[in-house]
Amino acid sequence: MCAIDLYAGTYEVVYAPEYIYDIVGSTGDLDVLLDVFFNKNIFKANRAALEEFIDFKTLPARLKDKKYIKMEVYAINEKWYEVTFIVKNRNAQNEVTDILMAVNDVDEIKRRELMVNRDMKEHAEVISALSTIYSTIFVANVETHDYEVLNSVQLMGKVAGSGGNFDDVKEGILQAFIAEDMQEEMRGFLDLNTMAERLQNTNTVGTEYRNPQGRWFQSRFIVKSRDKNGVCKEVLYVARDFTDDKEQERQQENALRDALLTARHATRAKTTFLNNMSHDIRTPMNAIIGFTALAQSRIDNQELVKEYLSKIHTSSTHLLDLINEILDMSRIESGNVKLEENIVHLPDVLHDLRAIIQGQISAKQQNLYIDTLDVVNEDIITDKLRLNQILLNIVSNAMKYTGVGGDIIVRITEKPCSIKNYATYEFRIIDNGIGMSKDFVKNVFDTFSRERTSTVSGVQGTGLGMAITKSIVDLMNGTITCESELGKGTEFIVTVDFKLSSKVVSYKPISNLIGARALVVDDDVNTCQSVSKMLREIEMRPDWSTSGKEAVIRAKEATEIQDEYKAYIIDYMMPDMNGIETVRRIRKVISEEIPIIVLTAYDWTDFEEEAKEAGVTSFVSKPIFMSELRKVLAQEEIQEIEEKKEYDYHGKNVLLVEDVELNQEIAQAILEEMHITVDLAKDGIEAVNKVYRAKENQYDLIFMDIQMPKMDGYMATREIRTIPNPKKANIPIVAMTANAFEEDKQKALEAGMNDHISKPISMETLANAMDRIFSK
Repeated sequence: MCAIDLYAGTYEVVYAPEYIYDIVGSTGDLDVLLDVFFNKNIFKANRAALEEFIDFKTLPARLKDKKYIKMEVYAINEKWYEVTFIVKNRNAQNEVTDILMAVNDVDEIKRRELMVNRDMKEHAEVISALSTIYSTIFVANVETHDYEVLNSVQLMGKVAGSGGNFDDVKEGILQAFIAEDMQEEMRGFLDLNTMAERLQNTNTVGTEYRNPQGRWFQSRFIVKSRDKNGVCKEVLYVARDFTDDKEQERQQENALRDALLTARHATRAKTTFLNNMSHDIRTPMNAIIGFTALAQSRIDNQELVKEYLSKIHTSSTHLLDLINEILDMSRIESGNVKLEENIVHLPDVLHDLRAIIQGQISAKQQNLYIDTLDVVNEDIITDKLRLNQILLNIVSNAMKYTGVGGDIIVRITEKPCSIKNYATYEFRIIDNGIGMSKDFVKNVFDTFSRERTSTVSGVQGTGLGMAITKSIVDLMNGTITCESELGKGTEFIVTVDFKLSSKVVSYKPISNLIGARALVVDDDVNTCQSVSKMLREIEMRPDWSTSGKEAVIRAKEATEIQDEYKAYIIDYMMPDMNGIETVRRIRKVISEEIPIIVLTAYDWTDFEEEAKEAGVTSFVSKPIFMSELRKVLAQEEIQEIEEKKEYDYHGKNVLLVEDVELNQEIAQAILEEMHITVDLAKDGIEAVNKVYRAKENQYDLIFMDIQMPKMDGYMATREIRTIPNPKKANIPIVAMTANAFEEDKQKALEAGMNDHISKPISMETLANAMDRIFSK
């Protein structure tokens, strides 16, 4: 330790090992100290920071409102040292005039307090300086237990006095200074009988305690002297209030913990999202690949290929929606996923669900049943993609954990809702697969949750699907529950309140069928009851049967009593007699004019010819809704044939700017099919040059890609807008890009473009863009 006179620029060594005196002497100018610190390379780490810390010119200002400042440095002997400047004296103007500089070996004693010289009274200056840091300092004899107080707070002085035998005051110190719940622990720490043993292989022992007022203190015993055998004889006790330091440390720990949790959450969110997307993407991809292969194998059957292409379109549209979600990573990272609510036709959701998963169902030879109960309102307001995700995730799990030939049931029920203009929809997904234990059912919605049993050891999965499904259900303010039993299957129940479409749908009776009888034949009682209820709503008189054989008997009986059924609705797949055979036998006893409708959960193109030969009038996909049932009973085609829209833009000339050859080929082919003359440019520079050289009215429109070599679409648009010829400079430009988000559209408009469409393109999207441009 050195005493430093800042005005004189000198130092005096107060306490130091002998080798320090050999280096710096006992007194000298401050330049000598600086030379030792820097030019002799005693400290080798972070020199710039150390030079700033030991700048004696700025020390008074840095110590103006402080008692001390300190810094840790690394020395050439590969130990850490703590350099501390402590205010010793101030003048009348409160300016620092004298300081103490202490260098402490914190590597050996873990930042222990400065050891005091054998005779503390001879070094009163040191004690005075230490007193600015430590509220309590006393020295004690380990053998006799005599102690002498060198510094203490007022209360300590009242309890311990200036000295005496420590055993006489120890209990008083405990009662006055230690919180009750920590007194027993501190009683052991203050025990001088065990001090020599505790300090046998170390020079210091320390602890932390709380006083009755709740403030925290650090206390430490430091070896002051040892006998010739190395046994501790005297100790120095120091204690200081470090409540503020502890609070700061706690805040730093909390900040670090929060940062770690945030980083883990972000990492897990990305991993969860990507794993889930991998799972979700494969489902529609299976449908696309499967139906593509089927279309190739049956290329000569135009109607069948058309049906397969329709299913491919449904799956690819769903896939595109998922890809858009993947690209919008910021929404996942922030947790700010919002519902995109639009009018959704519930039959479309369920028919799309069947189309997407039918290939996998067939591959495992499983049975999929989708039915409805009391569904009156078919148009709801919700996020179709999210609703699809919920159903696909649960049904995909059911398929995964149900064996070959197993059953999967999807049942939708509409119930009254207490909220005006809303209805409650219940989705039940039931399977007879391997099931789950009761303990695992409690955790089925946890992230990465997956039951580890030998039964399921061969089934791959991330354990994310149900956690994500629950998150979406929660986002919709719905509920999801699970009931399961090992070996007997699982049932998931999703309940959501959906707002109803403002469009009021009224199903009027069919005039020639009012009061007419109808027979519903299905081995599933719920389907029979649901269809019968629909028939009653349009003022028909339904009967139902779960047996094909019984249906034939009823048809004969109705003919005999001359109260015939005017319509038959028969399931295709029944256990005792299949639907086609049932139709064939019924048709023998009824007239050809009476419609027979076949309900099926399968692609009827495989048996359509045989069914029509047996007498089937038309087909309806399960689940059947009121709108579909009424159409087919009114002898309208259940599958509406879309009118082919004519896209005719004769006389229009377009400049297509696209650098990818395949994209050029697709866009050019679509545009030419719309009777448009197309000119190509492979990058922005070529596009700008072509417009410069073009005749004044050569181009009616420019479709501009964004990401291109040499010059991107934004820059090319800005260059075109600066062409001196006003007509050329104002040619309408439409961004045609894979950058599909709202901010991309805004960026395109800011660059001077007139509109924005996202890839993949279709004839409809191109036509809509041109209609918007040309209508202006």
